[in-house]
Parts: sequence; structure tokens; C-alpha cells
Amino acid sequence: MLRVGSQSLARHTVKHTVLRMAAATHLQRAWSTSAASGGGTSTLHTPGDKGGLHTTHEQHSMLRTDVKKLGRMLGQAISVHSGDEIFQKVERLRLLAKQWRDGDASALQSLNEEVATFTGDEHYHVARAFANFLALANTAETFNKVRRLRTELTSTTEILPLPLREDTCLGNIQRLLNEAKIPSDEIYQAIISQKIELVLTAHPTEVNRRTYLNKHKKVAMDMEKLHFQGKLTPYEKSEVEKSMKREITSIWNSEMIRRTKPTPVDEARSGLAVVEQVLWDAVPSFLRKLDATMEMTLGKRLPITAAPVCFASWMGGDRDGNPFVTPQITRTVALRARWQAMRLLLRDIRELKMVLSSTKCSEELRMHVGKDAREPYREVVKVIEEDVEATIEIINNLFAPDGSLMATEMPQLPIMSTPQVLDKLLLLHRSLCETQQALLADGLLVDTIRRLKCFGVSLLPLDIRQESTVHTETLDAITRYLGLGSYAQWDEDTRMSWLNKELTAKRPLLPKEQPLASNQDFNFSPAVVDCLETFRMIVEMGEESLGAYVISMSKAPSDVLAVKLLMKEFGLKRNMRVVPLFETLDDLNQSADTMETLFSNPWYRGHIQGKQEIMIGYSDSSKDAGRLAALWSQYEAQERLAGLGKKHGVELTFFHGKGGTVSRGGNPCMYKALVGMPPNTLKGRFRVTEQGEMITQNFGHRAVAEATLDLYNAGVLAEFFQPPVEPPPAWRDVMKQLADVGCQHYRATVRGDPRFVPYFRAATPEQELGSANIGSRPQKRRPGGVETLRAIPWVFSWTQTRLHLSAWLGVGEALETIMASPKQAPTLVEMYKHWPFLYTNMDLVDMILAKADKDIAENYDRLLVLDSEQLKLGAELRVKLEDTCTAVLKLSGHQKLQQSNLVLQWAIVLRNAYVDPLNILQAHVLKRLRTEAYSSEEEKLRLQDALVVTINGISAGMRNSG
Repeated sequence: MLRVGSQSLARHTVKHTVLRMAAATHLQRAWSTSAASGGGTSTLHTPGDKGGLHTTHEQHSMLRTDVKKLGRMLGQAISVHSGDEIFQKVERLRLLAKQWRDGDASALQSLNEEVATFTGDEHYHVARAFANFLALANTAETFNKVRRLRTELTSTTEILPLPLREDTCLGNIQRLLNEAKIPSDEIYQAIISQKIELVLTAHPTEVNRRTYLNKHKKVAMDMEKLHFQGKLTPYEKSEVEKSMKREITSIWNSEMIRRTKPTPVDEARSGLAVVEQVLWDAVPSFLRKLDATMEMTLGKRLPITAAPVCFASWMGGDRDGNPFVTPQITRTVALRARWQAMRLLLRDIRELKMVLSSTKCSEELRMHVGKDAREPYREVVKVIEEDVEATIEIINNLFAPDGSLMATEMPQLPIMSTPQVLDKLLLLHRSLCETQQALLADGLLVDTIRRLKCFGVSLLPLDIRQESTVHTETLDAITRYLGLGSYAQWDEDTRMSWLNKELTAKRPLLPKEQPLASNQDFNFSPAVVDCLETFRMIVEMGEESLGAYVISMSKAPSDVLAVKLLMKEFGLKRNMRVVPLFETLDDLNQSADTMETLFSNPWYRGHIQGKQEIMIGYSDSSKDAGRLAALWSQYEAQERLAGLGKKHGVELTFFHGKGGTVSRGGNPCMYKALVGMPPNTLKGRFRVTEQGEMITQNFGHRAVAEATLDLYNAGVLAEFFQPPVEPPPAWRDVMKQLADVGCQHYRATVRGDPRFVPYFRAATPEQELGSANIGSRPQKRRPGGVETLRAIPWVFSWTQTRLHLSAWLGVGEALETIMASPKQAPTLVEMYKHWPFLYTNMDLVDMILAKADKDIAENYDRLLVLDSEQLKLGAELRVKLEDTCTAVLKLSGHQKLQQSNLVLQWAIVLRNAYVDPLNILQAHVLKRLRTEAYSSEEEKLRLQDALVVTINGISAGMRNSG
């Protein structure tokens, strides 16, 4: 447990809440063997109702009932298919974990002693039991969220409810009209001009197989049938429950582990599946609700061609450090996406052909189809249908039976651009409206138009991402080939001078007669050839297949012009967005200087035509300097860049590279994150990454997806109109000192302490994460220490051990320094109360600290860390954790962490009895694998499987792994 002074922080926070309420409620057994069933049935029970862990008693009661039912079904499957002995071992560990959380300190030692006797097979099956329970609990929680959303929407007799919550479009519009007194026309214009783009990425944080996720989705669908489909007959109810049991049995008996790493194409398929299964319907449904909201509150409807939200992808386009993303892979993914778009569109078009049987049409449509057309609407739809079918057939013929792409160039397709379809559908819409058939026009036709505006004919346009050093290496090879010297060794002024000259030159840099790979005169490395072929591929792709070109680790103006020159070299005619990604602390701090140089460059200013996208990185800046320094650097960089855009008359779009965890920019409430942005910097334009397991959490269910879209739109709208909270100089001084002190202490540990890297690798599963096959990309950009480790495995490792160090290291010392100052302490308290930026981010640290557990982290040390000096470091870090908890509580004035978040408190209490055993199991498995304490190769393989299962299970328990 975490400690505050001499007290256990767990008792001081979450456990203290449970113990304090012990007279009224207690944590009952979660799986208890039923005597009536002969010991083969397991039953889930959860915290009692008295004392209230949520303001809505009914919602919690229903959730507990759902989890109880799922747990009972899982227990039955375990007993039947893996034996009562395994089930009893699971029960024993769960009871010991409960006893430990209830205050029996000896129970932790008993847990370790019990697990130490397990065979490899027992490790595997027991870990599977706990991991599967947590996954089912997540399914129940998602369904409970859906149920809560539906309750809100059906709690009034009006067409739309009237919530006061600001994090919905409806509640936010009401606030802007009634409280902020914003004219309705201004709100209307802001909404219809909003541009929010959600970029799905395949970062390795989704640990579960797609098959496994689909089975849980079926369980959720059965839960919905039981709850939402009116009064079922006894037979119907019995059949649905049988279906749930069948699916949970299938989950237990299915392979939980990925045996091979997913390829980039596999990852892209997952993204396309989200669109097909959820977003294709969720987007038009959300826009219909937004349309109705606007009509009711603003008196105007959402234009059918307005696209306030759209989607893009990095899956198959992100080649930064991933050697498996080649030009051919990008072609493959882009063509598969077009094929999927055509299949989905074909479904709509065929339905439209059935719906649009009217013979009454406008003169415009009559002229288009000819006077003899008996069914004018169907004539137009039929042409679209034929073009779509032909496009699907051509793409099909480009792939071999094994799924590999045979073509090395993007073919000309019957449908290459969205206007080819959209213009025809708009013609039909105009005709229906002009001939008093607006009700017919407002059905499937409008939904199809809105889908096209959101997804186009490419479904998910691919961003291309590559690290700046690759472009430097490529241009260095070219200048050496041309006899001009080494581009890599030139200073920035020399690079910029040469780049400017070549950008305006008429001649190419390289001869075009031979393919790059076969021209031995070039003698280019494979990496350089791949980079050049990537630019050739970009030129060949249809415009809508690709989005932006993102340059990771951007450091200087030449990094941007280098990409522009390579685009020019291969004859790119369209003005593809080139987006510098500023990631490290130094790069963020220098970002305004970099962009000032570019905006002052006449060629560049003319080329961008007054628009620029800039990406703000979270992962590497936090890994580089710690959370506080990264946050402040991101805030100031966005402020300076926004001012720079205003100065030069350039319309900026900020692209935020957020991950799932707090350490990587994650925020359970994106609304708060948006309104906490530097004021007047978004201006209705916002791009953000949705990564890994967050895609499943935010877009895995239609109702949840619609709520997520509502939240994003409400947040961007609120940011557009909110009165700016300009931090005064005193706040900035304090924030700078917080950042400086936090960075100093963070780097002193991570970079300056020679014990740290060996300790990190001994105390966490960092070295073993590759075995989990949780992403196609290597864990490191290049060989080396922590500095070369990608931010995701860095965060993932600390999440697994429950220390969560990457989210809080340096925060405690920074807060203590300021609060020790009589002059600055009151200022800090004022900032916390009145500055959304600081309050939101401190609340996130508070949340992570509530999830952290000192004793669990210490248990890893006892089992895995052999060096005495490293053990001392582990103890020092746990003291820092305690001190950080104390400092955060002192700032917030709360008695316990997450004092107002009763839902999270309840969830932590419920989950501990299942996550704790997984942590104990993982530590013992790591010890046995590292010390080769196994009897055979077969047992070694079983232990490796058990390790992967514990990784999956702990991730499910934490709900935000990477």
C-alpha cells in the first residue's frame, strides 16, 4: 500500500473508504462456490449498496447484477472445462487478495507462497481465469455506460432531452445561449465550420486479439437484448442467456494469445473493422442528433454537406521506426480501405435503389437522365451502382489468392474521388426537395451523403509518418551522389540555402531512366531506397487515399523543406500537407523559431497557401523531461505557435499526438482536455490520435461512439467561445518553476542515476514485452538504453507493475517546492482552483496515484531485483510515490485520492481482488523464466504463455495500458 507518513495510503484513500463503511457495506465474495450446484458454479458479488459508491443506486445495482451473472457463467466454464482444482486455486488467490486488501498484511506473503508452488500449467490457467474475469467486467462496464446513455435519452417526453451537462453539444449550446449570451448565428457558424479529425493509430497498446474482442462484443449484444428488447418471453430470455453462456464458454476455450506479431495490414484491418461495424452507422446517427439539437436550440439545421467530424488513419502509413511498413504495404492498406469503402457504399446504394422509386423529379434531374427515363432517381443510382461494382472488381483482381497485392502502382479506378458519387447524390437530394419530397430526401439519402463527407471513397485516408533523420540520410546520399558533399554534415544555414535553390530549380536531382533499386550507380542503402520509393508511391496514389505527411522528431526548418524537395523530385502536383511533429522538450521549446523561419520564407509561404498543420507530441516529451515539464512546454509551444500564425496570417491546425495513459496525453474526459487548452488556439480545428485500446473503449459500441463524437464536438465548440483564462505572470512564474523542478528531479533519476536503467529492466517486464506480440512495430527506434526505447513500452512497463512511475516522477518534488514557499503556495492554490489547465492535469495525476500500489511494486522488487543498490533505488522510488500522494492531496485539499470520483473508487475496490493475483503471478513467472527455474522446454513455453496472459489481464484491469 502507499504510505503517507506512517500510515498506509491505501487505508488513507480507497481502502479507508471501504473500511470506514464496513458497518454498512463490505466487499463480499466475488466468486463463491454454490453448495446447491455441487461446487461447480461460481457467483460474483460486489460491494454492498449501503453507504453509496455512486449517486445513482439503481445504475450500480444493475451493474453489479450484470457482473455477477458474467462471473457466474465464467466460473461454470472454468469448472467444467479446466477442472474444479483450477477453480479452487483461483478462489484461494482471490480470497487471499481480498483478505490483504481488508487489512491482513500476512495475506500478501500467503499469496506469494501459494503461487510459488504452481506448475507452469497452473500459472497459465489461473492467470487466464483472472484475466478473463477482468475482461468480462470491462464488457459489463461498457454496457452499463450504454444503458446510462440510453436512460438519459429516454428520461423526457421531449424529442430530445435537455441535459445541463456541458460535455454534450446540447448542454453546451444551452449554456452558450443562456449564460454566455452568444448569438445563435455565431454558434451555428462555429458548428458548421468545425473540423475535427480523429486519427486511428495502431500503436501497440491493444493487447487483445480481434477474435477475443469480437466474442466480448457478442456478450454485450446479448446483454442489450435482455435489457432493451422489451418484455421477452421466458423462452426468448432462456435462449439469450444460453447464447451468453455459449459465448463465455467459447471465450474460455479459445486461444487468448497472439502467436505471431500482427502485421501492419492486420492492424489496418482492425481499424477498418471499427468503421464497418460501428462508425459507418454511428456517424450519421450522431449527425442526425446534432441536426435535431441545432434545429431545436438554434432554429437552423445542420447542412447535409457539413462534416464537423471525420476520420483518418496511421495504420499502414506510419513507418517511423517500423521496417515492416513499406511502400507496397501502404498501397495494400490504401486499396483495401477503398475496397471496404466501396462495399459499404454499395450496400447503401442498393438500398437507395429500392427506396427512390419516385417518378416525380425536378427539371434539373430530368435534363440529366433524359426525358424518356421512367424512374429518374433509380437511373442515377444505377449508374453509381455500376461504377461501384466495377471498382470493387478491379481492386479484387489486384490481389493474389493469398491476399498479397500484385500491383506496384495505384490503378485508375472507375471511382477515384468522392465528388464522382457525391455530386450525383446531391442532385437527387435537390430534386426531392424541389418536388415536395423532403421527407423522403431526409432518410437514407442524407445518411449516405454524410457518410461520404466523413469517410469519402477512401474510408480512412492514410497519413504518412517518417522520422526526420531518414530524410536527412536520403538527401545525404543524393548530395554525395551528385558530388556536392555531405548534406548530413552541413549546418542549418547551408542546408536551407541548398534546399531553397533546389525547390525553385527546374531540373531533377536524380535521373529517371532506371528504378532506384537496380541502378548500381546510386549505391544507396536499403533505407534510402525505401524512403525514395515511398515518395514515388505518394505521387502515384489518388489524392484522397493519403492525408498528411508527418515528420517525427522535427528539429529544424530544413526538416520540413527536405520533405517538400523530395515531393517535388518525384513530381507531386497536389499540395500534400507536411506536418512537423515536435516531440522532445527542446524541440517544443524551439518550435516557434522553426516555424518563424518557414513562415518568413517566401517560397514556403506561397506554397502552403495560408494553412499549416502542426503536431504536438506528448509521449516523447514526457519520457524526455517528465510530466510537468512536458505539459508546460506543450502549452507554451501551442501559445507561441498560435501567435505566430496570427502574425503571418496563417491558419493553424493543431494535431495532438495523445496516447491512452496520462503519461502519454490520455484523458478519460477529452472535454476537460479541450477546454484546458491554451485559449484561442484551436479556433474550431483539431486533430488528435486515437490509439490502441482507446479505439475499442471509445468506438467499440455505437452508443459509446456517438457519445465520444458528441464529447469531441462539444469540447471544440466550448473552447471556441470560452472566455480566455490567460494565466497572469505570477501563474506563469509558478508553472515554470514547477516544470523546472519536476524536470530536474525526473532527469536526475532517469538519466543521472546509474542504477536506474538496470533497475527498470530488472523490476519490470520491459524486456519480455516483445513476447506479447502487441504490435507490428519494434519496441526501439534503434539499439540503446531508455533514451531509444519507444514511449509506449516505457509507459506500459510501469503500468504492469502498478508503480506508474512515468506519470508522476518529479511531480511531488515540484509541488513540495512551491508549497514550501509562503509567497508562492497561495498562488499555486489559486491556479489549481481557477485554471482549467492545471486543475485537469493535476486531477489526472491524482487518478493515476489512486491506481498505483506501492506494495505490489515492492513485491516485484523482492522477487526480481537482485542487486542491493538497485533494491535501494526501488525503495527510494516508492518513498517518492508516497511523497507525491501527500503533495497532491495537500494541493487539492482532499482527504483521499479521487475523493469526488466515487465510480473510480468503487472500480478500484472491485478490481483489486483480480488484478492483485495477476501481479503476483506475473512476478513469479518472470522470476522463473529469468532464472530458468522450469523442468522442461514444454513448461518454459507454458510459463511464457502465462506471462502474456498476465500482461493482457493487468492491462484489462488498468483500462489504460499504453
